[in-house]
Amino acid sequence: MRKGLMLILTFICLFTLFETEQALSEATVEMIPEEAIRLRILANSNTAEDQQLKYDIRDEVNQFLYPLVKDVEDIEETRRIIQSHLADIEEVVATKIKEEGYTETFTVDFRKDVAFPVKKYGPYLYPAGNYEALLITIGDGLGDNWWCVLFPSLCYLDLSMEEKEEIDEADRQATEEKEEIDGVDRQATEEKQKISFFLFDLFKKA
Repeated sequence: MRKGLMLILTFICLFTLFETEQALSEATVEMIPEEAIRLRILANSNTAEDQQLKYDIRDEVNQFLYPLVKDVEDIEETRRIIQSHLADIEEVVATKIKEEGYTETFTVDFRKDVAFPVKKYGPYLYPAGNYEALLITIGDGLGDNWWCVLFPSLCYLDLSMEEKEEIDEADRQATEEKEEIDGVDRQATEEKQKISFFLFDLFKKA
C-alpha cells in the first residue's frame, strides 16, 4: 500500500516537473530568426503627448514600408529597399510631426548595432541585445520605445497582438463599469424597497 502511494506521488511530481519545464520552454520561444531586420522608434519622453506622437509615426512608417517589404524573402533585398528609401522615411516622419503640430527634431538611422530591450508577446520572448535595425529617434529619445520586425515581415503581427490586447483591456474596463452601474442600480432598488417597507409598516401601524 505504502509503495503504491509512493509510486503515485512520484508520478505526480514527475508530471508536474514536466509540465512546468514545458511551459517555461514555450514561454521562451524565440520567434525572430537570426537574420532579421527590425524597426525601433524611440519617443522623446514618456509624456502622453510624446508617446502618442511615437505611435502616430509608427503607423505612418509601417504604412509606408509594409507594401515595400511584405513579400520580400531575401534579407539583402530588404536592406537595399530600406537604404534606398531612407530619405522617403525621413519625409514621412517630418510630415507627421508637422501635421501633429510638433517641432521635434528626429533622426533616422539604419545600422547593425541598435540596442533593444527584451520584449514578450504571449508565449514569444524576444531577447535583449544589439540587432540590425531601422532606428527612428524622436527628440531626445528618452521615452519608451516601440519596435517590431521588418524582415521577415512581422510588424503587422505585432500590431494585431497590440490591438487585441487593447480590445481585451477595453472590454475588461467596460465590464467593470457595467458591474459598477449594476451595483449602484441594485443598491438604489434595495433602498427603494426599504423605503416601501417602511411606509407600509407606518401606514399599517396607523
